Amino acid sequence: MNLQLPWRVLVLARVLVIAVVGATLASCVSSRAPVAAQSRIFTDCEHCPSMVVVPAGEFTMGSPDGEPDRPETPIRHVKIAYRFAVGETAVTQAQFARFIAATQYQTTKGCGIIGAGGYHVDGDADWRSPGYGRPPRDDEPVVCVSWLDAKAYVGWLSRQTRHRYRLLSESEWEYVARAGTTSRYVWGEDPDGACKSANLYDQSAVKLAMPYAPANCSDGFEGVAPVASFPPNAFGVYDMIGNVWQWVEDCYLYEYPAWPVDGAPVEVLSACPLRSIRGGSWGTRVDRLRPTWRGRDPENRMNILFGFRIARDLDGAQR
Repeated sequence: MNLQLPWRVLVLARVLVIAVVGATLASCVSSRAPVAAQSRIFTDCEHCPSMVVVPAGEFTMGSPDGEPDRPETPIRHVKIAYRFAVGETAVTQAQFARFIAATQYQTTKGCGIIGAGGYHVDGDADWRSPGYGRPPRDDEPVVCVSWLDAKAYVGWLSRQTRHRYRLLSESEWEYVARAGTTSRYVWGEDPDGACKSANLYDQSAVKLAMPYAPANCSDGFEGVAPVASFPPNAFGVYDMIGNVWQWVEDCYLYEYPAWPVDGAPVEVLSACPLRSIRGGSWGTRVDRLRPTWRGRDPENRMNILFGFRIARDLDGAQR
């Protein structure tokens, strides 16, 4: 039974909830990120994703706790001096299907799926059949999509709405994920508190027999969850942590460069071998659900755990 569903029926009251959470955060942490009481939600068309306006702010990005070959340093101060909008949830199966129907865009097959104790590429798997053993639900996040597919989607949405849709930068993503928190995890310091806030590899999913230990809690989902099954963060955004990994714009570099520190993505002049991907998933161990943890994958890679979230520039807001 999905014990998280009551949050979905509280959508009409979320502005009040966000304001209360934001006020609590403001009294507990020193981050200067404005709380979500200043945010609002909009859509640009009937079938467009719901977008949350995120105010300007600043935060400390990175952590000394990175893995030996996956640093999260140097720690740096990032100032995002502009408002922008972010998808209230990850892009859903239904939203991506409308894009495909409208454009006849051709995705490819060959997606990494979870088998006995690990991953393997299924040559027939794709976003329509991602290896769940059942058809994906319309309200689940689309998966088995590459960074290139995500870029095609935001390009189409930009043309449809005449607004600039895009992927989040890595620093924007971490700013939104933290939403004013400064703790090791967005829910606090205790890893066992994860299941109240995120869908991850835990006691509900032990039958997956992943090659690492499950979290010592249960979120109620053996696999993927419908979007917005868990509480929103203080900005009013759902599932920044867990459920599916989220492609971001940046070209992955082993360590953060000295610049940019203004919210812009990291780009390179040559071909980019790896793109950053953030947030963790329902198959991810808890230590990799820290908001500072950095994934890195080729831009054409597809995986049952990979989805994406979109951003949109706001008129009059300078990036």
